[in-house]
Amino acid sequence: MTTPEFIREIRESGAGHRLLLLPGVTAVVVDDRGRVLLGRRADNGRWSVIGGIAEPGEQPAGTAVREVYEETAVRCVPERVVLVQMLQPVTYPNGDVCQFQDITFRCRATGGEPRAADGELLEVAWFAPDALPPLEPFALDRVRRSLSEDPTWFEDPARCEAPAAGGDQAASR
Repeated sequence: MTTPEFIREIRESGAGHRLLLLPGVTAVVVDDRGRVLLGRRADNGRWSVIGGIAEPGEQPAGTAVREVYEETAVRCVPERVVLVQMLQPVTYPNGDVCQFQDITFRCRATGGEPRAADGELLEVAWFAPDALPPLEPFALDRVRRSLSEDPTWFEDPARCEAPAAGGDQAASR
């Protein structure tokens, strides 16, 4: 994953390695034959769903469309939101800490020939749902939810941590 310029600027302007909350999207792209588009990542060699970080001012659905095209050369249209989830913080080897809020979209492929287009992927391919390559739990969960007709998933609010005592949520928005 290449660090976007706006994040480098934030880090250089004084944020350093401190935690950044970042908007991320995942796109589960399905073609007219019901196959799922996956990419084999250059950083770890594993197959995964397509995703990335929203640019400033970019709508999440637009991020999904842009990331899919940039990474795979496939055109797509978002059809529905599959899930919304705050992921656990990640510490990168350079010490940077990020926490991503993921919005996963089910997308319908509308054109293009899949290929590793931007260097983040080694290869790109379509897979039948019953013949997926080994996937990390994150990716497998998003594929399964995208192929189901279940309503949008989100963490049960009863399981979420309550704000700190004396904290005013409205003031922090």
